[in-house]
Amino acid sequence: MNFTNLQIQTENLPKVEGLVLKPISKSYFKIIMFNKLAIYAGLIGLVFGLKYVIEKKEEVQLNLYYMLSAVVVFCIFNFIVSLLAFKKRKYAMREHDVVYAKGLIVHSITTVPISRIQHVEESRSWLARYFGLSTLKIFTAGEAGSDLSIKGLPHLEAKQMKEIISDKVNGNN
Repeated sequence: MNFTNLQIQTENLPKVEGLVLKPISKSYFKIIMFNKLAIYAGLIGLVFGLKYVIEKKEEVQLNLYYMLSAVVVFCIFNFIVSLLAFKKRKYAMREHDVVYAKGLIVHSITTVPISRIQHVEESRSWLARYFGLSTLKIFTAGEAGSDLSIKGLPHLEAKQMKEIISDKVNGNN
């Protein structure tokens, strides 16, 4: 038996950069904002709660308004970053793999070969059901938890992707 280990020319590999990625559903941004608004309301409520807990000294009250201003500025900044990061969430399914891109500051592209997938799962939270969305979770061998989770897919599309991947994993092309 002859052992060979030939070099692969990286120029000949398929390019992920040229792949047309599909954005996730815009309805998913509503879910993100619903969750963020709950956090923002909690932070602002905490500042107002501190107003009544701390003594009624004038300098403390003035500091609370600075704290409230800082929390509001943080919330606005966080909202803008969330909106920009949302626009970077995209996915694609090819013949031999599933690709997911995300991240504003740290942009990452995850590619999971279908040949490595153990099983695939489609799930829906109560809020996702309301908006007609699903999460597709893809599991490969050797990891605890899903290797790839694509949130914000239209429900029917997530079901179709799950069926296609399951068929390929089970050898039912």
